[in-house]
Amino acid sequence: MSASATEEITLTRKDFVSDQTVRWCPGCGDYSILAQMQRVLPETGVPKEKTVFISGIGCSSRFPYYMNNYGIHTIHGRAPALATGLAVANPDLSIWVITGDGDGLSIGGNHLLHAIRRNVDLNIILFNNRIYGLTKGQYSPTSRPGTVTKSSPMGSMEQPLNPIAVALAAEATYVARSIDSHPQHLAETLKRASEHKGTAFVEIYQNCVIFNPNEWTELSDRKNRDDSILYLEHGKHMIFGKDRDRGIRLNGFTPEVVALEEADLDEILVHDATSRPLASILGSMEFPDYPAAMGVIRDVRKPDYTSELMAQVQSAQEKKGAGDLDQLYLSADLWTVEEREITASAAAFDEMPVSGLDEEYIDEMDKPEELLSEFQDLLVSSPLAALAPNVPITVGLHSSLARTVRQMNRHNIGCVLVTDAENRLAGIFTEWDVLMKVAGIVEDLSQRRIADFMTPEPVALKEELPIAHALNLMSIHGFRHLPLVDDNGQPTGIISFRDVVGYLNEALEEE
Repeated sequence: MSASATEEITLTRKDFVSDQTVRWCPGCGDYSILAQMQRVLPETGVPKEKTVFISGIGCSSRFPYYMNNYGIHTIHGRAPALATGLAVANPDLSIWVITGDGDGLSIGGNHLLHAIRRNVDLNIILFNNRIYGLTKGQYSPTSRPGTVTKSSPMGSMEQPLNPIAVALAAEATYVARSIDSHPQHLAETLKRASEHKGTAFVEIYQNCVIFNPNEWTELSDRKNRDDSILYLEHGKHMIFGKDRDRGIRLNGFTPEVVALEEADLDEILVHDATSRPLASILGSMEFPDYPAAMGVIRDVRKPDYTSELMAQVQSAQEKKGAGDLDQLYLSADLWTVEEREITASAAAFDEMPVSGLDEEYIDEMDKPEELLSEFQDLLVSSPLAALAPNVPITVGLHSSLARTVRQMNRHNIGCVLVTDAENRLAGIFTEWDVLMKVAGIVEDLSQRRIADFMTPEPVALKEELPIAHALNLMSIHGFRHLPLVDDNGQPTGIISFRDVVGYLNEALEEE
């Protein structure tokens, strides 16, 4: 090997196992998918630093945490969009999109379709358990009609989406299906997907052991699964069954299951992964009406989006040179708004009487502005001192939580002010802080300082400011209490929204 040659990297399954504790339900098929993915990746020859997993939201979307390489846990349904951007920004990466029937086919359906139709160089793995597992068992876009769940207590009335048919409708160039309970088949399917240039779409049947445990039972049982699964192999007859005694033939345009003893071998369909019509037929064959088609359903070669885009960029650079972003911004569709010169004719125009307008509208325009209401006038003109602010209850920065809470209980107040060594306002601690930061969280209140739980440097006002100013702050920030301070920053009082309401009530009674 020459000095300039790159030494081949040898990886093992352990290299792709992260240090995070895997948190799926015991018995979940996600464990199997994770194990086979970690088993396959070392065989792809792609370095860890060039392998990326991107997921949306759902049980399956925890996948990036459990892989020891780069990963992005995105928002609901948007994984294909982020993956597309990453594939364009760095075409050298091997990108895997992990999604589920809920994440990928509901809110993410639009992004999934366009990633597939563009033939972006991605491996999209869709876990299909026909249920929403993470949100505790609602029916999903692939649930069968009549499925009884928390969100369909009388049975789902909707027609389910067929993920394979959706991918084929978007002209996916690689479409395959496997199942979590058949690790050898699953590993081979994932390996084939990793070798495909363009979008590889793989649907994986998987039971949700908590909310939909029996969805694929007939396909998972090793004793009987060969009678329910059609294993596809390019160029071979579609024969299945434990005894290899049944096959698929066409009756017109409709596929049908026949016993081999009742049909000639020439009648049995031969799988052709390059045939779009045959892929559509296989996509329409849904279990249990037909055996579940497992393996590569479609595998064709077409230009992928990233390669085509990079070719366009290279062609443009060869013709026009490297781009200049500043020059592009300043190249066209720009104008300057300049100050208008007031001419004699323009001035005369401005002084012309308005004609042709509705007289009632003109009268409304000529009316003087309405005076502020009495309440508004009162709030603007009255200082905060008019509210007779309550004397604040204060505690020092080093006071314990226990002492502070005792003060609040003793005085039956909703907040206390926290002061520093010079008696300047340092923070505020309210009953809301007790509920959100302390209750059920802090075990020993006597060992914790109030300084760690207060709101530091709170907004404070002076008594000469108008009441309207305080109300505006309460409205904008959601404050229930506002401390008042003097020129030295020392607390002089505290007001609440209730004080303002009481003041206005008294003003009403006086009238």
